[in-house]
Amino acid sequence: MMSKAFTRESDVIDDDDIESGSPLPAGARNYMTPGGFARLSGELAHLVQKERPKLVETVAWAAGNGDRSENGDYIYGKKRLREIDRRIRFLIKRLDTAEVVDPAAPRDDGTIGQVFFGATVTVADARGETRTVAIVGVDEIDTARGYISWVSPMARALLKAREGDTVTLRTPGGVEDIDVLEVRYVPLATGAADAS
Repeated sequence: MMSKAFTRESDVIDDDDIESGSPLPAGARNYMTPGGFARLSGELAHLVQKERPKLVETVAWAAGNGDRSENGDYIYGKKRLREIDRRIRFLIKRLDTAEVVDPAAPRDDGTIGQVFFGATVTVADARGETRTVAIVGVDEIDTARGYISWVSPMARALLKAREGDTVTLRTPGGVEDIDVLEVRYVPLATGAADAS
């Protein structure tokens, strides 16, 4: 097995492979709530304006200290710089293709009580246990808050359903019927500052 020290940068895995923790289906729109868009924009701004320039300064200082092959600051700094650049490219791509949908925007009378992107939905399973989920973009998933991706099995089962409907949820664990108890459209807390 070859040491990582002897691999070329060109041998590194493609950006999309590394950042594909939340992949969009081919040809799908990149829906995002305003809060999710703001969070990703804030992360991009922080990386470009603060973290990357500070790291470039550290790498330049470390490069001036002589032998780079055994210079930990230089080696770590270059690796971290590649990670930051990869994340910046990913964020730019995601933000450029984002279609921001505000869950709190007024709805047509015919769609009130119907599940679409941005809905906060309370459901009950066959045992009577209730759960509230909000349908958000693939980059906004937060299981602690109950935020699920619009491409998840549960969201796909719920989309276009109305209050009072029973939908069939198909998962790798089996098939289950769930009742739609309530559908609301409210602003969603998706930023780190909202986590209080």
